Amino acid sequence: MNDDLKNNLAPSDNITVASKETEEKFDEKMREIKLKEKEKLVQGAAQQLGLGYINLTGFPIGPETLSIIPKEIAQKLNAVCFLKTGKEIRLGVVNFENTEIQDLAQEIAQKNHAHVAIYLISENSFKIALKLYEHIPTIKKSVTDIEITETDINRFRRELSQVKDLAEKIHQAPLTEIFTMILAGGIQSKASDIHIEAEEQDVKIRYRIDGVLHTVATLPKEAWPRIISRIKLVSGLKINIDKVPQDGRVTLALMNEKIDVRVSTVPTAYGESVAMRLLMSTAASLAFNELGLSSYTLKIIEKQISRPNGMILTSGPTGSGKTTALYAFLNKINTPETNIFTLEDPIEYKLQGINQSQVDYTKNYDFASGLKHILRQDPDIIMVGEIRDLETAEIAIQAALTGHLVFSTIHSNDSSGVIPRFLAMGTKPFLLAPALNAVMAQRLVRKICPDCKEEEVLDSDTLSKVKETLGKIPASSGYKFDPNKKMVFYKGRGCDSCHSTGFQGRTGIFEVFIMNAEIEKIILSGQVSEYQMKDVAIKNGMVTMVQDGLLKALDGITSVVEVFRVAE
Repeated sequence: MNDDLKNNLAPSDNITVASKETEEKFDEKMREIKLKEKEKLVQGAAQQLGLGYINLTGFPIGPETLSIIPKEIAQKLNAVCFLKTGKEIRLGVVNFENTEIQDLAQEIAQKNHAHVAIYLISENSFKIALKLYEHIPTIKKSVTDIEITETDINRFRRELSQVKDLAEKIHQAPLTEIFTMILAGGIQSKASDIHIEAEEQDVKIRYRIDGVLHTVATLPKEAWPRIISRIKLVSGLKINIDKVPQDGRVTLALMNEKIDVRVSTVPTAYGESVAMRLLMSTAASLAFNELGLSSYTLKIIEKQISRPNGMILTSGPTGSGKTTALYAFLNKINTPETNIFTLEDPIEYKLQGINQSQVDYTKNYDFASGLKHILRQDPDIIMVGEIRDLETAEIAIQAALTGHLVFSTIHSNDSSGVIPRFLAMGTKPFLLAPALNAVMAQRLVRKICPDCKEEEVLDSDTLSKVKETLGKIPASSGYKFDPNKKMVFYKGRGCDSCHSTGFQGRTGIFEVFIMNAEIEKIILSGQVSEYQMKDVAIKNGMVTMVQDGLLKALDGITSVVEVFRVAE
């Protein structure tokens, strides 16, 4: 074959190029078709799940909106934030069945005080949105600048063996470490709350230890703006907002426990003040027999929480241990055979094997509406965080009358004030009476420090008051008062172990009455006073909180002064 013929038969460069372009166009067309098919599948799945759907191809997402979810979390959960307008935030998720998505949505709603809607998106949409993170302007900060590490917490806990050490060491620490030092001191001293309060001349740091506030250190006023900025940064608050209250949180994952720190900022006359609630996971494992119930009260409660239906209420002021007591009750009766639901505001501790739901007022999910939904889940036992209105009260009563065991709390000074409070709300007496099983009121008293415990001699007036109170304890409680028997009481002298307070730890003092025919008759009359209820409850064997506290004082657990301070 001659060369001219070969040249004529061989494909030209132009033909080769044309073929490649055609092939590329064909491949591109096929990719487009496949992407459209996948989008249709995702859209159909969204309709079946009752979710919104969006294709993010070409959708404008601002950096501020995108950064609501950090990139590492977005990659982990295949979720992005694509729209934020006023009080509305929209999330695009690839896998709606991932349980962490709901937690993420709830956290975003709380941080931003907004309603969060979840939309289903395709993997292609997610990849498009993920690339936009590259265009978010970054602030060059090391991880240690914005995080509190376990190493730092433990280092400061070793340095702050005594609360009084904080006052000295806080003035030697760099500004970036002060917040970590304050948290470490709170954890080390087992404080339930930390208050940082801006005043005219300085900033005071106070720890609530065993229910009592102690001023532990002061900060110079000029350092406060930088310190509160760091607190806001770590707890996810807006740094440039200082005229309205904000709520945030910090989670400390230590080796032996997880600590949630709920942060609240409020503007005051001299600048913002901060309150932090330390929620330690170890508190959730409190055993039923560690609440401090006397043997008499323990038997009553044990019997009542074992009943298949009815309502059991705990009452007392904020911080009196009501929720902790209910958690202990639930832990006691939690078995694989029972379906337990709680409705809380907020969920303070996670309980193993129990379904816990948190109210969200931004979504009209309050105690009343939440309780309605929970009843559709076929629960055996329900815990309602608090009954504060008529609608919630009526639904809880109906649940108790229809085969459910219901636990809840209500604000009242003592157990005798609970029933009048219900009737004042407008509940129907003929429904309340058969629904109610038992009412318990409680307070927390400080326990005497075992390292500096010593005998206390009471003055004659106090001793007479103690004898008079103990002499009224019903014989049915099993306690027999002998006025001629010498009574020995104790107090704490104050030492390093108890930060010189004389107390270490707290326990409960309680009063409980159970329903009977006489109490039911009084309720049905509709005319109930607290004094009448108290007289009837005592007549039927109730040991009052003051009496329960004095019995604990006789056992050397707490002091007489502490009992009268808390319960009188």
